[in-house]
Amino acid sequence: MMSSPPRVRWRLAQLAVHLVVALIALVVIGGATRVMEAGLACPDWPLCYGSLLPGRQMNVQVFLEWFHRLDAFVVGLALLAQLGAAIFWRSQLPAWLPWVCGGLVVLVLVQGALGALTVLQLLPSGVVTAHLAFALTLVAAVSALAQGLLSFSVESPPLWWRLMGGASLLAVIGQCLLGGRMATAWAAQRCLNGGQACQWLDWHRISAIPVAACVVIFVGTALLVGGWPRRQWPFLISALGLVVTQVGLGFLTLQLGLSQPAVTVCHQLVATLLVALLAALTFRNPEGSPLVVSAVGDASSIDHCHG
Repeated sequence: MMSSPPRVRWRLAQLAVHLVVALIALVVIGGATRVMEAGLACPDWPLCYGSLLPGRQMNVQVFLEWFHRLDAFVVGLALLAQLGAAIFWRSQLPAWLPWVCGGLVVLVLVQGALGALTVLQLLPSGVVTAHLAFALTLVAAVSALAQGLLSFSVESPPLWWRLMGGASLLAVIGQCLLGGRMATAWAAQRCLNGGQACQWLDWHRISAIPVAACVVIFVGTALLVGGWPRRQWPFLISALGLVVTQVGLGFLTLQLGLSQPAVTVCHQLVATLLVALLAALTFRNPEGSPLVVSAVGDASSIDHCHG
């Protein structure tokens, strides 16, 4: 029989894993909202046409903006519930957990405020980019939190693992923000259609090379070193596959002249998945938690949960 503390921690770990999925969906739906030019489909905030559920005005654009807000609201409630549980059972949980959960609540509040500003100030490029920055920070932070909750190990990975993983994570987030800034200024369309503002597109394309190199070097080093880092090969290869896919989608997006919204949205989806995966790898500990074995009966099950 499991003791109460492991069960509480396991439930919070499950919540964190589900929150990662919800946050990835939130970022991708936000990207789809921008691509479909639906950022102002609901002209008011926090309601949409003065209603919780607009009926007569509902179309694809209104649905995207409304569902984006709904997802953000559900994520906010879940983070508040997580904070409440961390405080209530703080004697049975790591001392750092309530502080981290409190920080996440602050992040989501700022994120919500920026979301309101994007509507009330009619989509200013700087505010929209900041909105994306906080969203990606939340994805990375909750993914790292899930790893912390899923392991009881006091052993830390090699220092180079943290440094190279963290550098890769920051590089990918920076590349995402550069792409977001380019997109919110409609620089790619202006460059392809009229040869204007091409510096943003050039910077995004050129910076993709060192960013991809960071991830490739991290993966290559881990595989060459052997030991515990090499045993993470399914996740390392997945990160490498996401990088290759992302580069291909970026190239295809330009070849199609940004005419296919689905390709552009997939480009943002893969980037967000890469952020979540790199954050999980960076904060992953060498040994699995005995909690997982007791909770699900099979030590291998946690790898599926991590994935």
